[in-house]
Amino acid sequence: MQEIYLDNSATTKVCEEAAKTAFSLMTETYGNPSSLHKMGFEAEKALRLAREQVAKVLSAQPDEIIFTSGGTEADNLALFGATHARKKRGKRIVSTAIEHPAVLNTLHSLEEEGFEVLYLMPDKEGHISPEQVFEAVNPDTILVSMMAVNNEVGTILPIEAAHMAIESSGAPALLHVDAVQAFGKLPLSPKHLGIDLLSISAHKIHGPKGVGALYLKKGITIRPHTFGGGQERNLRPGTEAMPLIGAFGTACSVLPSPLVSRKKAQALSDLLFETLASVPGVVRNSPTDALPFVCNLSVLGIRAETMLHFLSSKNIYVSSGSACSKGKKSPVLSAMKLSSERIDSALRVSFSRYNTEEDVLAFCDAIKEGIRSLQHV
Repeated sequence: MQEIYLDNSATTKVCEEAAKTAFSLMTETYGNPSSLHKMGFEAEKALRLAREQVAKVLSAQPDEIIFTSGGTEADNLALFGATHARKKRGKRIVSTAIEHPAVLNTLHSLEEEGFEVLYLMPDKEGHISPEQVFEAVNPDTILVSMMAVNNEVGTILPIEAAHMAIESSGAPALLHVDAVQAFGKLPLSPKHLGIDLLSISAHKIHGPKGVGALYLKKGITIRPHTFGGGQERNLRPGTEAMPLIGAFGTACSVLPSPLVSRKKAQALSDLLFETLASVPGVVRNSPTDALPFVCNLSVLGIRAETMLHFLSSKNIYVSSGSACSKGKKSPVLSAMKLSSERIDSALRVSFSRYNTEEDVLAFCDAIKEGIRSLQHV
């Protein structure tokens, strides 16, 4: 039976080009980039190329890219690094209640250190309004951290408003954006959006797990929280994981245009919700203006775990929310104040460039079959 993978917000299949690069850097160009011999120079050249490839997607400079072990480490480096560097200027941080756990749990740790965090609440569709941001940012704010796209419902957050709020308030705040779900899917130029720090991950764009990056705007200083040999501008020391970094760069180099990708994803999202619109008990949780790569819906009366197991038996793979919050009630859907019934039955379908209309129709057929079978169990 053909496998249908619709959990691409959790992770993606590594593309063939990236896998080839990783293999080459493990078996051929395997020197240490810091070594002063031919093998080291070749590895350093591969490191420089990867940095250029990642930077190009962001219209950034290569020396603004700091490689990390993934989005979580990039978020931690940004939040701890920015606040510790600016703590003499204030203690106020503005964020949202629908951030990824990599941000939320870091903010909780900063609260224990004495920082004040204001969490903006979404409306019932997961939106954060520009007005909320302007009201929240004041002259004492030292950091605004806001995701570009929500990982559970696909809501696009008002990043430009956050930059404008900082400017108009006169706050000494830096703007951090968790762009893990937006990278490669939305046109992102930190320079034009007024972003100071931006976190990304390779395994959401058909690169390998275990590598990501932090964009750090030139001229911005943050405090390191790991120490070692001085790699990555002394912010992320340790021998560079070249097979992963090189593969990340290659994955970036073969990304299709965000406009092309979004158009295809929009067609798949429209097909999914139109096909299920007339099915009793199916409720849409994602807003209509969500980034179409992420589709959240509830099948009322059937717990998400039960439906997931049924779909898995059909070789169809989706999730019940963030893969990083396994087994926990969704904090995003809870913040949206959805009913417990909708939260407990919520499914997240997420697309990649490899998904097809046939995948979507097979999923919809399986949902209909699951409703017939499971509601009578």
